[in-house]
Amino acid sequence: MKLGIVGLPNVGKSTLFNAITKAGAQAANYPFCTIEPNVGMVTVPDKRLDFLAELYSPKKYSPATIEFVDIAGLVKGASKGDGLGNKFLSNIRSTDAIVHVVRCFDDDNVIHVEGSTDPERDIDIIDMELILADLEMIERRIEKAKKAGKSGDKKSLHEAEVLESLAAYMDGGRSARSYECSEADAALIAESDLLTLKPVIFAANMDEEGVSDYENNGYYKAVKSRADAEGAAVIPICAQTEQELTELDEADQAMFLEELGLKESGLDRLVKASYALLGLISFLTCGSDEVRAWTITKGTKAPQAAGKIHSDFERGFIRAEIVAFDDLQRCGTMAAAREKGLVRSEGKEYVMRDGDVTLFRFNV
Repeated sequence: MKLGIVGLPNVGKSTLFNAITKAGAQAANYPFCTIEPNVGMVTVPDKRLDFLAELYSPKKYSPATIEFVDIAGLVKGASKGDGLGNKFLSNIRSTDAIVHVVRCFDDDNVIHVEGSTDPERDIDIIDMELILADLEMIERRIEKAKKAGKSGDKKSLHEAEVLESLAAYMDGGRSARSYECSEADAALIAESDLLTLKPVIFAANMDEEGVSDYENNGYYKAVKSRADAEGAAVIPICAQTEQELTELDEADQAMFLEELGLKESGLDRLVKASYALLGLISFLTCGSDEVRAWTITKGTKAPQAAGKIHSDFERGFIRAEIVAFDDLQRCGTMAAAREKGLVRSEGKEYVMRDGDVTLFRFNV
């Protein structure tokens, strides 16, 4: 999974990036401090995998990973090349989802490029630049489809028709995500690699006081209202606090979060929101060689999940031996789970569930 962290300059993107990746990217109080995108890999926290590691003492511990890309701040006119312009936009196209960091704090010492804190206005600026960039790409595709359609290619003519309808819709300042059409037309539109098709998580970046009572924070409420209207996710976060957390050990982190009235770190909440937004789950494999978490899409059947490990596993799939993680944890060992009949044998039509501890049987 690859997530792009975006937003206006000076909203806390690089601070948040540093906090969750410990990458040490430059963060400063001036626009365009980030020029080239900073990239960091993060292991997905998973207590289930920790339990399996204690059980098996494996040679290798392999959690799922997320790649975060911290992209330079967007400004008005980016779609026309202002600021870092299209260079910025091209960096977003390769991501699976967008983490839109929105400034939800007042601080005279931190410059705001628009002169004041206004989450809805800031979201509008980013959205409009993404929409304008998408419209430019759609126009190019319409021209190409019409050119191909001159020879009587019905598929190209239909593509031009669909994209013209989408362009008219987006011209009203609406994203491609909210455009309603048939499944076939949606698949056609998806080929365009549009920025506003990507799922969005709003990270409402507050100061420490704001995040401790975020439900009553006016700025957060504005972002939440916008997210709900768009079917997007939103998480309350204090990027500065998250960065301070990285300097503490696990026990002190827990105490610090409790003082703020938070149960989890920003990274944990961001990971959960990302998985939910993208419809992802993890199944687990374990043994003395390795314990590992594998990320798959909800609805994946056992043979295709096996293929994530190796194509031979899918090609020669016989069955999957599965125990739910909670059952295994209660029993203490795999042998005890087998004795209680909790290890199931599942075939080709089995749909994998989050936390399935799995052993694939195959023959090639």
